[in-house]
Amino acid sequence: MIRPILAQRSAVGFWIAVVLTGAGTGLGAAALTKLLELTQHMMWGGGGLDLLAAASQTPPWRHLVVLAGAGLLTAAGQVLLRRLTSGNAIDITAAIWFQAGRLPALRTLGSATLSVLIVGMGAALGREGAPKQAGAVIANVMADRTRLSDEERRLLVACGAGAGMSAAYGVPLGGALFALEVLRGALALRFVLPALVVSLVATGVSWAFLPDAPTYAIPAFHGSPCSAAWALLAGPVIGLVSVVFVRSVAWVDGHKPTGWRRLVAPVVALIALGAASIRFPQLLGNGRDVAELAFNGQLGPPLLIALVLLRPVATLLCLGSGAPGGLFTPSLAFGAMLGGVLGLPWAWLWPGVPPGLFALLGAGAMLAATTQGPVSTVVLMMELTGYARAAVVPLLLVVATATLLARTIEPRSIYDARLSDTQVRARQRVRDQTPDTMVS
Repeated sequence: MIRPILAQRSAVGFWIAVVLTGAGTGLGAAALTKLLELTQHMMWGGGGLDLLAAASQTPPWRHLVVLAGAGLLTAAGQVLLRRLTSGNAIDITAAIWFQAGRLPALRTLGSATLSVLIVGMGAALGREGAPKQAGAVIANVMADRTRLSDEERRLLVACGAGAGMSAAYGVPLGGALFALEVLRGALALRFVLPALVVSLVATGVSWAFLPDAPTYAIPAFHGSPCSAAWALLAGPVIGLVSVVFVRSVAWVDGHKPTGWRRLVAPVVALIALGAASIRFPQLLGNGRDVAELAFNGQLGPPLLIALVLLRPVATLLCLGSGAPGGLFTPSLAFGAMLGGVLGLPWAWLWPGVPPGLFALLGAGAMLAATTQGPVSTVVLMMELTGYARAAVVPLLLVVATATLLARTIEPRSIYDARLSDTQVRARQRVRDQTPDTMVS
């Protein structure tokens, strides 16, 4: 039983673990972000996390060489990780739901480090996977040291993973809600305070090393009846596309190469990505740069249409080859491209809505539908962009309609892709418990 108060003596160990998990996760997220920046600078030049600007200035041969190196590193890393230790799988969702949050520490941290390196080299996957894994491992260690119960461990691991996202992106409230709504599967009152404390501590620690600024710089958008009408029409479309994307993620994850193909597939896939990136450097990395361009209306219609097809293919290609990485920002970027494309005919028929607003609403809708976390998504979009009340009505409309349709058709999210049908049904039964049992 989770006791979110200090009156019971047994709660002291739990809260010590909460604070230490937050501090360790903040340090881990900062270290991994610095490693990403260093890798990106060494491979592509430039500074910070702006991969697109650096890659656009490099000669074609460098695209091929760097991505081939990423493929070789992935192949070698996968072999090493499999020999490093045995034990449970490193999928955080499965560990939380079916293993009381227990994870193999060395394999999980090794996978996190590998994903940061190859994303810095240009793999079309998200960087949030690494700090999430680091936070989950730190929470698991703290749970062992303080001898927490399985229920307390399960919550702490979810909070640690969410805090990794909080620290990496500077989103303390969104990360806490993500931990509960998406990873733990319950916005229960007894879970809220621990999640907030872990995320706040992690974010506060990371701010000593990372800039305290929104991830995306966007214009000051304002809602209107016209944008709200578009949101009602576009939401179901984005929901349907998100179902296709989630099922594609599940398919490629279930058909990853085995045997000797495990060594060849990452090299072939990432060289193919490198070749495509010569013409479309926007395919490289997690998609943060191209999403920001879309939010600012700086992508022309031909490029938007090309990227709405190529960005998800690049992500699925990397994932299916066995490359480790996250799906948060790639999903957001895909949604931004899709929202921008769906906004083209609307802007032609009813001009006046900034094209970047369509991209912003599309990003929120895709993220909510693919994670099946509408509440956390709305808060995350606000924190990631510094976007407060303005245009919140169309954002809520597009998020609600997209998530409702996606959840009706497909019970999985992108974070459940590795779960079997039996595991998904078991998880759904727990999620569907009555409020009296979930909120106490």
